[in-house]
Amino acid sequence: MSDEVEWWEYDDAAEMAAAVAGDIGFIIESAIEARGAAVIALAGGKTPVPIYEKLSSAKLDWKRVTIIPGDERIVPLGDPLSNVTVLAKYFLPKGARVMPIVPNAIADYKAAGRSADALMRDLHWPLDLCLLGVGNDGHTASIFPGPDFDEAVNGPKDTRALGVMPDPMPGDAPVPRVTLSLAAITEARALIIAVRGDEKRAVIETAIKQGRTSAYPIGRALAGTELPVDIHWAPG
Repeated sequence: MSDEVEWWEYDDAAEMAAAVAGDIGFIIESAIEARGAAVIALAGGKTPVPIYEKLSSAKLDWKRVTIIPGDERIVPLGDPLSNVTVLAKYFLPKGARVMPIVPNAIADYKAAGRSADALMRDLHWPLDLCLLGVGNDGHTASIFPGPDFDEAVNGPKDTRALGVMPDPMPGDAPVPRVTLSLAAITEARALIIAVRGDEKRAVIETAIKQGRTSAYPIGRALAGTELPVDIHWAPG
């Protein structure tokens, strides 16, 4: 478990977005200065969209930045459920490399996971940043309860991504996924969590107390990282 989990509280989503965007910009600049490039994984869902609006206006050397989704729904590019489509909207016009991790129109979710894992072998590793969201059920990235949960949290340490079939299937996006593995998330050089609402805060607080035996995927992620973790929270 990280010895240092720090909560940052804001009055509203806009205030949180400005702060998180500032932190991500600093991480990107530091990575470029240290290694000549930055590779970051960004979360899907609605919560981080104001963050991306702010971040995309930052004056950064975007051509040196590679962005991958921390998880992806197995849907065609351009589909409203596609996380990389949202990221591309904000960061491709800035000159960043926004990398899809799911092959178009693939039916076999395990094969999609192997393909994503192979793609990530070409990236400098570990990630400079992983930005995570958290669901009301405690999932993070697309590490859900289901038949692939154990592989996602306890699989080989060198597995960077895998295909997962959530069970039960989320109602807002009832499709199989590709996700970063827990090992890939916890070895990132920086880990930021951004959430809204009392319910998610309560889930994270419970998950932290449960530690390594947590039933919540976010609990496993926090228990598995050695780095300080910043949790940014705003009302729902």
